[in-house]
Amino acid sequence: MKTQVLFILGPTAVGKTDISVKLAKRFDGEIISCDSVQVFKGLDIGSAKVKEEEKKGISHHLIDIKEPTDSFTSFEFVEEMKKKIKEIESRGKLPIVVGGTSLYVKSLILNYNFGGVGVDEEYRKKLNEILQEKGVEELFETLKKTDKSLAEKVDKFNPQRVLRALEIAHFKGEKTTAECEVDPLIFALVLDRKVLYERINKRVDIMLQNGLLEEVEKLKNKGASRDCQSVKAIGYKEVYAYLDKEISYDKMVEEIKQHSRNYAKRQFTFLRGMENINYVDVTDISKAVEEISYMVESWRKKNG
Repeated sequence: MKTQVLFILGPTAVGKTDISVKLAKRFDGEIISCDSVQVFKGLDIGSAKVKEEEKKGISHHLIDIKEPTDSFTSFEFVEEMKKKIKEIESRGKLPIVVGGTSLYVKSLILNYNFGGVGVDEEYRKKLNEILQEKGVEELFETLKKTDKSLAEKVDKFNPQRVLRALEIAHFKGEKTTAECEVDPLIFALVLDRKVLYERINKRVDIMLQNGLLEEVEKLKNKGASRDCQSVKAIGYKEVYAYLDKEISYDKMVEEIKQHSRNYAKRQFTFLRGMENINYVDVTDISKAVEEISYMVESWRKKNG
């Protein structure tokens, strides 16, 4: 029998943390963070990482499991999610996957095996040297020559995606799918776009008030250079540029807000491309929780 897994997805600042905790309390669940930035230690303010008082006693997983200087692939993330789902199920709890990195969710639901390709540190080191010396364009050209069909599916401006695709191509792996191992119930939280963008702008202001610049200074002091995967995230790369005197403070703030709004738009677009998603307006939080709960109760009865 497949494991029932509840998914709470949505763009940044839509309110996933609050709603997921309420649902975890109601359905005796544990939360698995599906966020490509919150896995890194020390990236707290800029990633809007859930605070202890916000958890309300609910266990959260896949947060602070990597150093900021580490890399973390989609393959690794999906494998870790699978492990946590099994662990949570073994305790008789409901696994609740929460986040905005929808690619990881899609990979889990479709059961991508990434050709079984893990990470070869030597080959990755070689690729990173090329990236630093010649840029992502050189890597992308290599990918096109190695596997044209794979290159057509990759964002050529995203270094991490191009690196991973080269690893798969190099070791003759294929990003294939197998039968889904989970029984998913997926919700996407939505909000009026104008309201969401206002929330995003306000969140950025609060992050800066709470010490985002100081957080980035600490990361730099710990050896997290701008080449690290972790600090290429929105909110961090702009602060690095400001601290390196490449842009003004006002330009930094403007770029964080703009890039965050653009990211939210891309998240909406990605979600629309997924199947079997239940969209829930979260203008009224209480009403949204009740709407989701009604569907969850019916779904849970399927397994008795």
